[in-house]
Amino acid sequence: MPTVDHSSFAELTAAQSSRIKRLLKEKQARDTDRVFVMEGAKPIRELLRVKSPAIEAVVVTQPYLDICEPAVLRSLGTQSVFLCRNTLFEKLSGATTSQGILAVIRKPAWDQATIFKRPQVLGIYGECLQDPTNVGTIIRTAAAFGLDGLWLSADSADVFNPKIVRATAGTLLKLPVFVVKDASVLARSQCVLLAADSSGKHARRMDEITSIPAKTLIAVGNESRGLSSDTLRTAAIRFHIPISQDAESLNVAASAAIAAYYFSRVPRE
Repeated sequence: MPTVDHSSFAELTAAQSSRIKRLLKEKQARDTDRVFVMEGAKPIRELLRVKSPAIEAVVVTQPYLDICEPAVLRSLGTQSVFLCRNTLFEKLSGATTSQGILAVIRKPAWDQATIFKRPQVLGIYGECLQDPTNVGTIIRTAAAFGLDGLWLSADSADVFNPKIVRATAGTLLKLPVFVVKDASVLARSQCVLLAADSSGKHARRMDEITSIPAKTLIAVGNESRGLSSDTLRTAAIRFHIPISQDAESLNVAASAAIAAYYFSRVPRE
């Protein structure tokens, strides 16, 4: 296959590569610049296809360009694109196997007040979720079931962590995600908390809850400790997912998925 003419693409500078490394490693750098790094050809191609204004810059390798589809090449021509040597790209990429393309993406700006003004709200509140894989799965789950958003406590994993960005495969730009100090902030927003409490003490079976308030957030807690006592006290209802007695517990991402599926289908009061 003939080599793609990349004469219009500037070479990635040392300063630019250093910035990308900082964005991948440091939450503070992502917060300061209001951007994050997205890897993976599929989600980036989709952003290019819709000419997303979220794209700040794209970094590619020559081997990627050599196998690139004509439509993608044309869309790259409308962006700020930088060419990177293979050896350098491998050092930049956080992926185990890089695909030769990454993008610097502007963080989405969501309006929490607008969401809370809706007559009906269903979302997830995650408290002190530390595992990026769990957070990424919950983001994709919430989007898949049409939830209005995800709220995370400030001590949870950063949603723009490279592992979470890869796990969400572009969904991060579609689902509103907010960081709050704690659950009390949500209670003041007229949202009722349904707290997952696997201990079963003072908790109802999930399938016995046949309706939920118009504005409801499903609260799930830390991978090992669950929800804090303060959040459990704040919750209007505690529920547990009935599982086999032979099973010890469910992973927090699995619990969130089951609860989101069930409560998205029950009537709202």
